[in-house]
Amino acid sequence: MPSDALDTLASVNPVPGNETVHEKVRSYYGETLRGTGDLRTSACCINTEVPLHVRETLALLHPEVTERFYGCGSPIPDALEGATVLDLGCGTGRDVFVLSRLVGESGRVIGVDMTAEQLAIAERHRDYHAAAFRHARSNVTLLSGDLAALDRLGIEDGSVDVVVSNCVLNLVPDKARAFEQIVRVLKPGGELYFSDVFADRRLPAALMEDPVLLGECLAGALYTEDFRRLLAALGIHDPRICERSPIDITDELIRERIGFARFDSITWRAFKLSLEDRCEDYGQVATYLGTLVGKPHGFDLDDHHAFETGKPERVCGNTADMLVDTRYRRHFRVTGDKRRHFGLFDCSTPAASASPATSGQACCG
Repeated sequence: MPSDALDTLASVNPVPGNETVHEKVRSYYGETLRGTGDLRTSACCINTEVPLHVRETLALLHPEVTERFYGCGSPIPDALEGATVLDLGCGTGRDVFVLSRLVGESGRVIGVDMTAEQLAIAERHRDYHAAAFRHARSNVTLLSGDLAALDRLGIEDGSVDVVVSNCVLNLVPDKARAFEQIVRVLKPGGELYFSDVFADRRLPAALMEDPVLLGECLAGALYTEDFRRLLAALGIHDPRICERSPIDITDELIRERIGFARFDSITWRAFKLSLEDRCEDYGQVATYLGTLVGKPHGFDLDDHHAFETGKPERVCGNTADMLVDTRYRRHFRVTGDKRRHFGLFDCSTPAASASPATSGQACCG
C-alpha cells in the first residue's frame, strides 16, 4: 500500500482528534436531529431521481427507518442479485434494507455505523423487513464501529462486491485510512458507489470543531481533486461521476461561517481494477443488452456514458474493462481487445456525449 502518498494527502487534509469528532457526530445524529426537518441545509437531503424498483422497495420500509434518513443521494447501483454489499454509515438502515431486497436471499448486506441510537432502530426492524421481503431469514448484519477501522470489525480482505455510502464519509476524520480500508475489503472488480458532499477547495481544519457545520456534512467535505489523488494513491484510477447537484446553504449563520466555498452533492462510482490514468482508444465497442432490472431501454454508466439498448457504442479501454471485468459483464457485449492502440480516446464522440455531462469532465476526469 502506498503509505507515502497517503501521508502526503494527510498533510494537506489534517486529521482532527478522532474521538472529539466521533462524539460530535454521535451527538448530532443521535440527539440533536430527530428527523429530516431538523436539518439546516440541503446537504443531507436526497435530490436525485430514484428508480422505480427502488421506490417500490422504499414503500415497504418501516416508517421509523425512513423518518431519520439523512442521505444526500441514492447510492443504489445495479446488478446486485447475490452480491455482498457493505453500507458505510448505515444509520437507521434505510439503504441497508433497500439493498437487502435487491441482493435477494442469496446475497448479504453489512451495515456499519457508530451512532448507537440509529443502529438500535435498524436492529429493531431487521426481522420486520425480512418478513416484508418474504425472506426466510434476515440477510442483514449490523456492526458498530469506526469506518476507518473495518479490519477491527472482522471484515476480511477481498470479501465485498460493492461498498456504498450515503453522505457519511465526509464525517470520517481520517479519510485516507477510510478509503484504504474500502479498497482492502473490495474484491478484484468490486465497486465503490457512494454519494457525498464535496467542496471546490480545501477547507480549514478548524471548521471541524463546529458541531453544526460537521453534522450538516459541510466541515468535513473533501476537496474534489484531493479525492481523486487519494484514490490514485490507492491504485484506483478513473472514478466516474454519476450524479452532481449544488447544495443550497439557506441558513444565514451557516453561510456566514462557510459561504466562501461551493459545495456539491456528488455520486461517484470507482472500480477496483487496473485501469489507466487516461482514457485510451483500442477500437473497442460495447453494446448494452437491456437486461438490468428496471433498465430495459438503456443504462447510464456515468454522467457521460449513456448506453441505449442494442446500440453499439465506441468506448475507451477503461470503460470496456468496467463492463467486462465486473459484475456488469453479463449485461454487455464488448468486442475488441487491447492488442492495437489508437491513442487517446476521443471523449467528444457520440458514445461519450449521449447523456449530458454535469461535471464537464472527460472520461478520466
